[in-house]
Amino acid sequence: MIYPVTIIGHPILRKKAEEIDKDYPELEKIIANMFETIYSSDGVGLAAPQINKSIRIIVIDGEPMAEDDPDLTGFKKVFINPKMIEETGEEKLFNEGCLSIPGIREDVNRPSKIKLHYFDEDFVEHEEEFDGTKARIIQHEYDHLEGVLFTDRISPLRKKILKSKLMGISKGKFKATYRTILAK
Repeated sequence: MIYPVTIIGHPILRKKAEEIDKDYPELEKIIANMFETIYSSDGVGLAAPQINKSIRIIVIDGEPMAEDDPDLTGFKKVFINPKMIEETGEEKLFNEGCLSIPGIREDVNRPSKIKLHYFDEDFVEHEEEFDGTKARIIQHEYDHLEGVLFTDRISPLRKKILKSKLMGISKGKFKATYRTILAK
């Protein structure tokens, strides 16, 4: 099943998501549907708040970006209850977009390396380091679990310039090739 994607302005995108346990109802189905949702919307990552569920799950499949970054070949992961342990390395600008903010792309500065503690889809515990584009994708999706959007990380001037566009998107003034949910 393909989930509709919550759009900027929806309150769930500003809430800190809740941890879950291995007995969370229909967890396997939710994860499968999240992957189906990113494939149908041309995304590479999706956090549960973007499907209107305030739980700490991220799914990522970097394969669509592997042509530009071979390091993403076969990079398909599920992160449950992730905790950012460390963000290090040189800060780098990267042009980001988001399914929850259709039609907007902006340069965002983020550290180039991270260390993450998480559980996989089988609830096996991991502590792993990521760098480059992998780290970037994880940081973007992790922000969603913390109630942060990539537009919160752009310069004040860019925020001011985008303000009316973002307000329009929150009111449904956008085009997307996937189903969406607006705030009520």
